[in-house]
Amino acid sequence: MKALLSKAVGGPDTLVLEDIASPVAKPGWAVVSVKACGVNYPDVLIIEDRYQFKPPRPFAPGSEISGVVKEVGEGVTNVKVGDRVLANTGSGGMVEEMAVESSRLVKIPDSMPFDEAAAFLMTYGTSYYALKDRGYLKPGQTLLVLGAAGGVGLAAVELGKAMGAKVIAAASSQEKVDLCLKLGADSGVVYPLGPFDRDGQKALANLFKDACGPAGADVIYDGVGGDYAEASLRSIGWEGRFLVVGFPAGIPKLPLNLTLLKSCDVAGVFWGAAVARDPAAHQQNVKELMDLHAAGKIKPYISETYPLARAGEAITHLASRRALGKVVVTMD
Repeated sequence: MKALLSKAVGGPDTLVLEDIASPVAKPGWAVVSVKACGVNYPDVLIIEDRYQFKPPRPFAPGSEISGVVKEVGEGVTNVKVGDRVLANTGSGGMVEEMAVESSRLVKIPDSMPFDEAAAFLMTYGTSYYALKDRGYLKPGQTLLVLGAAGGVGLAAVELGKAMGAKVIAAASSQEKVDLCLKLGADSGVVYPLGPFDRDGQKALANLFKDACGPAGADVIYDGVGGDYAEASLRSIGWEGRFLVVGFPAGIPKLPLNLTLLKSCDVAGVFWGAAVARDPAAHQQNVKELMDLHAAGKIKPYISETYPLARAGEAITHLASRRALGKVVVTMD
């Protein structure tokens, strides 16, 4: 079978497509014929050894897959050969076949296409955990989403609306904001690209304050970081929740006097670790997400698909921060 491998630390140009042996299902595991693999920002980091987890090389990037169960190992009862499934894998997904712990596999209905399934769990899982379990978002509250046109950002926009919030989508271009409005955001704001001097940071903060209004945002979903973090925190409402999701613009430093003045919380969102620590809560969230998908309230927006041989280009495109919604690699 073919696999796109990281054999040395570096960018997408260091990845190589090779033939390797097909995996075998050991006890408690299943082999999946991979149909699609979602591309996520951790794929940019993991091949450069800048992610929290560093798998031994050679490894394939790709943290979420969809496909069909080809083989099951001893003791596997939750799936059978022929089942359509998705899985969050951490890494290893840009391959034609993959061995996966059966506990990670989620059955998907025939109505869910493989590309949507491969673009589903990581973004919606992250954003639902963020908004529900870390942000305590309630109907009628105001949610400000930074990086709103990216994978997790669009998921947060859709989920915020499904949860009854007023959603303000913030992104770096009018095209991106228009997409968010099309997918349910109540309003949008276009922020400039940094870096910012002192006056630029003040103007950015005023931009967010104007967008959120006098009462401020109840929840801020920050998937951008950098100078945008402090500027958006200045628009938070009394006892608001600031969610730390990602840092494509750099790791920010927040002046803690702002948290005192607003009596607000800053909450980290580490979905992968949360899944490992509380599998039961994760399974409940997955069930609720699948119900929302079945009801038509959430649906992955896939802007580009790439074949496996060009998966490095898919990672490059995502790293450029020009991608809208999800980018998916397909194996067929």
